[in-house]
Amino acid sequence: MLGLICVDVDGTLIGTDNTVREDVWAALADARAKGVRIALCSGRPAIGNALGYARRMDADGWHVFQNGASVVRVDSGESLSEALPEGALPMLIERAHAEDRLLEVYTDTEFGVTRPCSLAERHAALLGVPYDPRTPESLVGTRVRAQWVVPREQETAVTAEPHPGLDLHPAGSPAMPDTMFISVTRAGVSKGSAVRRIAAEYGLGMDRVMMVGDGENDVSAMRVVGHPVAMGNADPPARAAARYTVGHVDDGGLIEAVQLALGL
Repeated sequence: MLGLICVDVDGTLIGTDNTVREDVWAALADARAKGVRIALCSGRPAIGNALGYARRMDADGWHVFQNGASVVRVDSGESLSEALPEGALPMLIERAHAEDRLLEVYTDTEFGVTRPCSLAERHAALLGVPYDPRTPESLVGTRVRAQWVVPREQETAVTAEPHPGLDLHPAGSPAMPDTMFISVTRAGVSKGSAVRRIAAEYGLGMDRVMMVGDGENDVSAMRVVGHPVAMGNADPPARAAARYTVGHVDDGGLIEAVQLALGL
């Protein structure tokens, strides 16, 4: 039996209806009752639906948010955040205004947007938070991440732009299939770096860790764990990084991954 299962949200935990199947929750609860730690491993911030998912998965555990920029223990609020490098944020905000493009800027628990628009409103609904468009300059606290939110056809152009000192983590959501979320973190920060930190907190070797995901932003974590699992709906990069493949998210493929972890 493994010691830690890391679970992506969009396309892994939740499917096209933006909900979690009750049999998926039951499988995760069974694993936790048997002593396996469960860690949310998401690009989403530690607010709204994602925070609720983390608390239900493992109420006193460590969880990965914002593609590794936030590593948070949800019972105490303790954070191992990685701030954006100095100078990065003004450059990104200037580019967002010049291109008339939506950029979201995040602390551990708040976010602002450069341009109130329908994409920002739809994303707030997906996150499960009120649509209250604040400016990035109004945020209080450490800025840990930025995120381009763009129509899917703009992904290639955005990722081809220079982002010095930063890493990009493109991801989609089945609940917003026309949109790409291109997360921007300090260089070297990723789901993979964060999963290593959580495993160390629990005293686990990476050979006792599973990562279940479906997108390109899951690959860094899949590459560092001993047991990488791709969902049946996974993108090609995640499939290529996987050791195992399970069913589609809408068919409860995560249940198969949990059962696999309990049998190893």
